[in-house]
Amino acid sequence: MCVIFFYANSQPDSVDGYKLILASNRDEFFARDTQQVAKWTDSQQVYGGIDLEPGREGGTWLAIGSDKGVFKVGALLNLTGEPKPRNAVAHKNILQPHNNNSNNSQHKQRHDQQQQQTNNEHFLLGRGMIVADFVRQSDEQHNIANYNQQLLADCTKYSAFNFVSIEIGDSSKPAEINLLSNVPPTLAPFKQGQCYGFGNSLPDAPFEKVQYGQQHFDQIVQQHGHSSVETLSAELLQLLKNKHKFWPDVELKRRAPSWGEGLSALNVHIPEHGYGSRTHSLILVDANNKLHFIEETMAGLEPDGEWRRTHIEKQF
Repeated sequence: MCVIFFYANSQPDSVDGYKLILASNRDEFFARDTQQVAKWTDSQQVYGGIDLEPGREGGTWLAIGSDKGVFKVGALLNLTGEPKPRNAVAHKNILQPHNNNSNNSQHKQRHDQQQQQTNNEHFLLGRGMIVADFVRQSDEQHNIANYNQQLLADCTKYSAFNFVSIEIGDSSKPAEINLLSNVPPTLAPFKQGQCYGFGNSLPDAPFEKVQYGQQHFDQIVQQHGHSSVETLSAELLQLLKNKHKFWPDVELKRRAPSWGEGLSALNVHIPEHGYGSRTHSLILVDANNKLHFIEETMAGLEPDGEWRRTHIEKQF
């Protein structure tokens, strides 16, 4: 579970405006091994946290990269309550669609594979690499349009997800914003200059907390979209730390009948499962291309314990 709110505009209306205002919570098991936000050592001008979970090393849930005056932001959100792809079978450590025209020997081979591994989860590709591959590459193949088209064609290789991608270049063209979901496979563009919020459901059926969060985020952008980084970030963090439970929630109850109420707050805390909003992240890019990546993340296994704050500033 995660949530993200953002505003992107390649043409700020004043020198004290922002090209990007983004606020996100990462909801995850507290014990999952993670590297906090930093500059990536293997990629020039890329900043984000890194997943260190065995088998998923190197992936990320949120990162930003910059090259030749272009900013690329990627964010990954789980689609809660969706089954594994029905038409996929394990083959060479990835899932491939069934071929209904296969011959008997191919059918037998696939049958044997399914008998050997009845749980396909370990054969699905790590979704965190979707973000990592997008932000670290700056060639034409990995621009926002081409990358999303390629991903759309291959999206059944992954468990259910929402992938938010943002590309901001110079002021001669608007920022590009896309949301790609793989259950069902859909790719939707969004216009710059508006506030958006996405969570762990499809955009046409948002959770109550996402609707509230987007409205509140919109108010923050309107009131503080020309304020200092300190003022704006304080308002955004207050939103991300909201513990009010927006319950009942019909869509959330449908997708997560057992955990629904616990997941209904923007700031999630489910102590019996050691799960919750373990990281609050802000990404701000001002009109002069200065990046502020602010992260507050749990240092241990208790939300009431120590939190580490990181503030990365980079002039591009």
